[in-house]
Amino acid sequence: MDTFSYLNNLDNSVLEELFERFKRDPMSVEESWRKFFEGFEFCQINYKAEEGSSFIIPNEFLVLNLIRGYRERGHLFTRTNPVRARRTYTPTLDPINFGLDRSELPKSFQAGKEIGIGNATLQSIIDHLNETYCQSIGTEYMFIRKPEMVEWLQKKMETTRNRPVFSIGEKSHILSKLAEAVVFEKFIHKKFPGHKSFSLEGCESLIPALDAVVRYGKELGNEEFIFGMAHRGRLNVLAHIMQKPYFQIFSEFEGKEYNDEKLLGDVKYHLGFSTDLPAGDGNPTHLTLCPNPSHLEAVNPVVEGLSRSIIDHVYNGNFDKVSPVLIHGDASISGQGIIYEILQMSELPGYTSGGTIHLVVNNQIGFTTNYLEGRSSTYCTDVAKTIQAPVFHVNADDVEAVVYTVKLAMEFRQRFRKDVFIDLLGYRKYGHNESDEPRFTQPILYRAIETHTDPLEIYLNKLSAEGSLPEIDAEGIRQRIKENLEACFEKSKTVEKATIEHFLGSIWAGIRKATPDDFILSQETGVPKEELLELGFTITALPPGISFFRKIVKLQNDRKEMLESGMVDWAMAELLAYGSLLHEGFPVRLSGQDSQRGTFSHRHSVFTVEDSEEKYIPLEHLSPGQAGFSVCNSPLSEYGVLGFEYGYALGQPDSLTIWEAQFGDFSNGAQVITDQYICSAEEKWGVMNHLVLFLPHGYEGQGPEHSSGRIERFLSICGHFNIQVVNLTTPANLFHALRRQLHRQIRKPLIVFTPKSLLRHPRCISPTDDLASGWFKEVLDDETADAKKITKLVFCSGKIYYDILQKQEETGRNHVALIRIEQLYPLPTEQIREILDKYINVTHYEWVQEEPANMGAWNFIQDQLREVTLNCISRPTSGSTATGSSQLHKIQQNLLTEKALGMCTCEQAFGSCRLECSL
Repeated sequence: MDTFSYLNNLDNSVLEELFERFKRDPMSVEESWRKFFEGFEFCQINYKAEEGSSFIIPNEFLVLNLIRGYRERGHLFTRTNPVRARRTYTPTLDPINFGLDRSELPKSFQAGKEIGIGNATLQSIIDHLNETYCQSIGTEYMFIRKPEMVEWLQKKMETTRNRPVFSIGEKSHILSKLAEAVVFEKFIHKKFPGHKSFSLEGCESLIPALDAVVRYGKELGNEEFIFGMAHRGRLNVLAHIMQKPYFQIFSEFEGKEYNDEKLLGDVKYHLGFSTDLPAGDGNPTHLTLCPNPSHLEAVNPVVEGLSRSIIDHVYNGNFDKVSPVLIHGDASISGQGIIYEILQMSELPGYTSGGTIHLVVNNQIGFTTNYLEGRSSTYCTDVAKTIQAPVFHVNADDVEAVVYTVKLAMEFRQRFRKDVFIDLLGYRKYGHNESDEPRFTQPILYRAIETHTDPLEIYLNKLSAEGSLPEIDAEGIRQRIKENLEACFEKSKTVEKATIEHFLGSIWAGIRKATPDDFILSQETGVPKEELLELGFTITALPPGISFFRKIVKLQNDRKEMLESGMVDWAMAELLAYGSLLHEGFPVRLSGQDSQRGTFSHRHSVFTVEDSEEKYIPLEHLSPGQAGFSVCNSPLSEYGVLGFEYGYALGQPDSLTIWEAQFGDFSNGAQVITDQYICSAEEKWGVMNHLVLFLPHGYEGQGPEHSSGRIERFLSICGHFNIQVVNLTTPANLFHALRRQLHRQIRKPLIVFTPKSLLRHPRCISPTDDLASGWFKEVLDDETADAKKITKLVFCSGKIYYDILQKQEETGRNHVALIRIEQLYPLPTEQIREILDKYINVTHYEWVQEEPANMGAWNFIQDQLREVTLNCISRPTSGSTATGSSQLHKIQQNLLTEKALGMCTCEQAFGSCRLECSL
């Protein structure tokens, strides 16, 4: 500010010299002067200069800087906190801090044109700026780097002074929604004392806000809104936005058993819901509230993925038709890293949903943690600045300001297809839940809250003072709502059993629930050989007249020769699975880090034209009328991207959706999605899904973090046929496993532990005939074994089979049969029994795995396969998955294969004899 304080004393010639230097080279002047000269060109065009000078009147420019100060920092001096005094910030917006003397307040300045009020006194300009930027709405937007967005926001806010003007009808509607929200919470608190409901009290204006999102969004062309939120205020949203009947909500407080015996269910404030709201144009507005776990913000990527899926498949890519709406808490939006992940995805072509409306229910506290202890940033919403999204801070007690801001945000989203944040500053009437005592930790805050008037009373007083609704019967409004609530409460007592309906019932109507019989045998999933080869030759063709990198040309030629030889490797079988599904009309989406090429350079589903950025995707050029194919290189995120793909799969049960981890163990960064959605959603919420996970797995001496996909973790959460877990050894089985996902009448998530070294292993190939007919083989018998001569059965899964096979061929130990368990869950016990019955002379049964004994599939297999006594051959129990020494890895792997074939006679293949075993 020192620059401004002496500006009036400078000669214009000095200013002009500095300005000319700035125009020639901005870096030639000090930073303070560079900032000072921003906007000069605009000023020279719009404001009168002194005669004989090319420079504007100094004091005019000081006023312009004052205006800029309000635009940039006005949000720091607002009246947005209903129960606390705002923190103080310096320097303030006092004109003195901009080099303006108070004696100039009555003087007229042309700078008023900048804010749309023409020539005006400095006092009038300041009043206008105070009304616009320092009342119930504070706005952060000047950091946005796109001038058209900044200018649009400035014009919208400064021409209206950010002051809402509503008709009598609009005010009456706002009052109605606010009254419903406030009375509902009080009714719940009275009728269900001691029950957790996670009250919205203190921020009930969220309900008029969401109502405005839907009503105004519909006017702007939206057909659907997809909501994600945590527990705070969820019952109120279900009742007054989603229109879930009161009696159903009240009945859920009783904890009744479910009418579906297969459901374990969930607490009432986690459940999802969908509804159609009547609209004036005859087309109902569809609302969806996604179910969520207690893991805060975990629902966000699911909402984004579901929104994008519906945009793609229902509205042909029209982002104007669907709006995602995410409702956050102040502690979680600043504390949970998933927020940053979804924001970084928000404008990527493969993941954008066309802009999300973010509403923060800001209680100014996280459980018992004060906001000053919960974050380092000034605002809980500061993460929004990473994508230059505008942020509005609004006093939640000023319901008209809230609704006005929502309408502005909705219009911005539709115009620029960009995220918008609205920070509703309110409070939490009670503790974290209704039985919690907040005065233990925040006595001063809760003394203020205890005597604070609720937002309904505040609005009624405002309406009364301005005479807007002179005939309003406040008590009558409350009474009518109470009577309705009482009637629904009585009706709830007649409900005998609880129900949980699929929140996407219309989309999943054609898919039935799975039964145990669905997992006994797979159905035929082959593709006629002629059709298969035609697809293969199309996939391996390159368009004429376009130059490609020589290694791409060789790759395609090699693939074509492979097809001609009647064999396929892993990559070719995978591409043929996609191609055949696309040809049949099933869309395919693959997403993950480096998925276009493949982490291990095996897939090459996208080719870059030589010396250009142009792409060619063979799977997009199979046949007229084929379904859409999408393969996305994702950002370096597991949690966010896996959640997104789970949501995407929810929106389209007749598409193949795949998430691929760079390495299998990296999926532990997305464990919340795995545990709370993929493995448990069907039992909790009746929600089916068929997402496929590719998790590269296998011990090849690459160290602890690149060996194991953590099979044991997935198997530990298997139950009631919730997911499918496979560890495959043939390209044909991959082909059939992927096609099986869509050719059954059921849908289940599929976890595929994909290989690394097997991608190029000379033995890991399949005849095209195996793809042209047949089905997925849950178990692969040893086709070379003479059953009568076999005395030992070795069960294994995945890559270790090829290691044992190689050792067996080297040593000629043919009394051992190698049985591959391709599907670990559901474990194919019927097929395994048939194999056991076949080998009548077996005396020893072994389970062999690469992983340590406390990892891998051993504990699961031991528990599930009780027909025989199995011995385990594995690495010793360990806290780490694998050694970092390549030499030790080779020694361990060799001992594994020798022990499997009975060449090592010690009781343990590892432990003390790891390096000294006498063979």
